[in-house]
Amino acid sequence: MNEIVTNQAYLFLIFILNGILIGILFDVFRILRRSFKTPNFVTYIEDIIFWLASTLSIIYSLFVFNNGEIRGYIFIGLIFGIVTYMLFFSKIIMKISIKIILFLKQVFKFLYKILSYPVKIILNPLKFLMKKLFSFKIDIKK
Repeated sequence: MNEIVTNQAYLFLIFILNGILIGILFDVFRILRRSFKTPNFVTYIEDIIFWLASTLSIIYSLFVFNNGEIRGYIFIGLIFGIVTYMLFFSKIIMKISIKIILFLKQVFKFLYKILSYPVKIILNPLKFLMKKLFSFKIDIKK
């Protein structure tokens, strides 16, 4: 009997961790949405990916750790894990991650400006020459 209770407590802990994993996955998509503007179509695809990943994670855990048996404490563990993550960790991770991503976006914009400047210097005279060459018209009537 003691072994059964220990096994159920172990499974409960696994599904709490699975709920935390689902919370982290949810935050990843929220961070991406806040950091990068995407069309609605991409948002719908991200939602489908989130739900598929969550479902596959739960089904994988059910079959690997519990031989596919569904019990009530599994759902309680999932909900407890998600709620715990959202209450205690989500806000902190969201703020830090968004600040990091926005900083990296600024760094990449700056590097792009620096690296593209020599190319612009080279291309501008070429554009001028090409305009002059192709704008030269021969007036046949005169």
